[in-house]
Amino acid sequence: MEQPNLSYINSMSGGDKAFEQKLIDIIKGEFPEEKSVYFENIEAKNYKLTAENVHKLKHKISILGLEKSYDVAVNYENNLIDGNTEGRIEFESILQIMMDFLETL
Repeated sequence: MEQPNLSYINSMSGGDKAFEQKLIDIIKGEFPEEKSVYFENIEAKNYKLTAENVHKLKHKISILGLEKSYDVAVNYENNLIDGNTEGRIEFESILQIMMDFLETL
């Protein structure tokens, strides 16, 4: 499975380390809450709200350089809109990989 990285953040920053750290801090602050809300909604079988949660989370997936995982999130979001949870296990494993990565920063 692909691993998160800071390539996109580094390319956006133009070498500005303060900007990079600010972006990382924002992601580290928002991600746990967004992940928690996602799990609340999926457990409640509120698939419309869960799709919205996935939509928000996929932006962080992209920022952390997870291109293939972004595609997984897009497909999962579309499935949720249709009331289908296909892709859930793969998506949730992506969330765990992201969490593990963020904890190292």
